[in-house]
Amino acid sequence: MLDLAARLKREPYSLRPLEGPQSAAVFFDKTSTRTRFSFAAGIAALGGNAVIVNPGEAQLGAKESISDTAKVLSRMMSLIVWRTFAHAGLEEMAANSTVPDINSLSDDFHPCQILADLQTIREQKGELPGLTATYVGDAANNMGHSYLLGFATAGMHIRVAGPETHMPRADIIADAKKIAATTGGSVTLFTDPVAAVQGADAVITDTWVSMGQEAEKAERVAIFGDYRVTPQLMAEAKPDAIFLHCLPAYREFEVAPEVIDGPQSVVWDEAENRLHAQKALMAWLLKESK
Repeated sequence: MLDLAARLKREPYSLRPLEGPQSAAVFFDKTSTRTRFSFAAGIAALGGNAVIVNPGEAQLGAKESISDTAKVLSRMMSLIVWRTFAHAGLEEMAANSTVPDINSLSDDFHPCQILADLQTIREQKGELPGLTATYVGDAANNMGHSYLLGFATAGMHIRVAGPETHMPRADIIADAKKIAATTGGSVTLFTDPVAAVQGADAVITDTWVSMGQEAEKAERVAIFGDYRVTPQLMAEAKPDAIFLHCLPAYREFEVAPEVIDGPQSVVWDEAENRLHAQKALMAWLLKESK
């Protein structure tokens, strides 16, 4: 997948699996910048047409069941992309559709972001197996879960640091450890961000206040205050360590401006790579589904 993403970054229009144009349904239950633009641009670059559906513009999950929607769309669309809340909805969509379905974000996982992050780290560091990456902050959110599974799959040593009250789900930790045992990677959990970052090749964080948590902002800032990525924390990592953030970022909260805007930051490459990684994902799924 990452080889294909690198090819499509070099040769943006070299694959046209949606030529026609064929159409892809792109549902947004949550607001978005990178997901919306990267999928719309990516579908167009692959020769297709993105049918973007905002909340309230379709019957999905309201007047019409997810399963019925999936069966209808499978007869009209070549792909279904959904950015939503409950992960169970994506599973129901996939179980009832005959075209590829992509999780563009759920409350539990954000796999498209992981592909972009892996592509970015690979560009900066070369091969991924054996590298150490540390994610600090809200370890119980969809990014914490996804880093465990995705980076373990890549054969990396993934460390996740967060308060004891906000650690990943036990079943996801167990799954990630099983994966790491087959890839040569490892999974380690920390409550001490300094210990977690020491010697890391990449340091990663995410917003402390995700969509739907705005009312908890003051409480969450107090909980995660010790996990802010500062120049001092970055200094604990390797001298050539890179910094990643899936964005949007809130400077002075989860990350200091000197870090995200500094020379170790690769967040703009990371954001761009959402386009290339997702194009690779769509092209691969379309080929495999034939």
